[in-house]
Amino acid sequence: MPAVKLPTAEIDYEDTGRDLPVVVLLHGLLMDGSLWRQVTPLLREQFRCVVPTLPLGGHRRPLAAGADRTMSGLAKLVIEFLAALDLRDVVLAGNDTGGALVQLVLAEDPSRVGKAVLIACDTYDNLPPGISGRTLALTGKLPPALFGMFMQQLRLKPMRRMPVSFGWLTKRGDATVRGWLAPVWNQPEIRVDTVRILRSIFRDRGVLNRAAAKFAAVQIPVLVVWAAGDKLMPPADGRRLAGEFPRGRYVEIEDSYTLIPLDQPKPLAEALRSFGRQAPA
Repeated sequence: MPAVKLPTAEIDYEDTGRDLPVVVLLHGLLMDGSLWRQVTPLLREQFRCVVPTLPLGGHRRPLAAGADRTMSGLAKLVIEFLAALDLRDVVLAGNDTGGALVQLVLAEDPSRVGKAVLIACDTYDNLPPGISGRTLALTGKLPPALFGMFMQQLRLKPMRRMPVSFGWLTKRGDATVRGWLAPVWNQPEIRVDTVRILRSIFRDRGVLNRAAAKFAAVQIPVLVVWAAGDKLMPPADGRRLAGEFPRGRYVEIEDSYTLIPLDQPKPLAEALRSFGRQAPA
């Protein structure tokens, strides 16, 4: 897997290559780029798929000591990542916390973004989102050693399937979820990093409301994709979010929880392909 060195982080990423329009796919907290593993094969005939593993807890390279671990700081990392690879006019898509980062990029510096896709993600006051988000925020207040002990419980599938962990995030993706947790289980430096990230992200609960106040000025096409049965990200928030953008559109996908790339990769890929084919005005 290639990596790109940024001022405060070294980011691993996957890149399908080819001279095609670029889609950049972002994941959420305690995840890595494998969130998109079932989606990218369905897109690669139309898109060059670039999938970074961001420092959100499933990463394997710790952030630099002085790195900005706030949501805004992580969005800046995304902007730096696009610049480092000289990616332009991209379709920037994000699920879960990744969708929150896309919102912040649109609010702060969308210069390299041609279209955006927000997929079942944190919005407005829903930060931390739902019961699993609130549990994660609370565990992030623990010292790293105790946080690690708490996370060791998730080696057991029944614990991962509880609503307070990943049970309401995905219906079908437990095998992938287990792989995401390996860095926190096995790397002490990643446990320290993750605790710092969680504390920084959830300290500022108004960050997404401030971003939403700028969406009326975003003139690029924006697709909002939501899970009809989402228990953590209310579909009403998704419909409201689509209405914030002058060129926003909303679609729902059935039989899925928040992590649509795991639960319904084919309908999601079709929505992305259809959106990608539409020429910007």
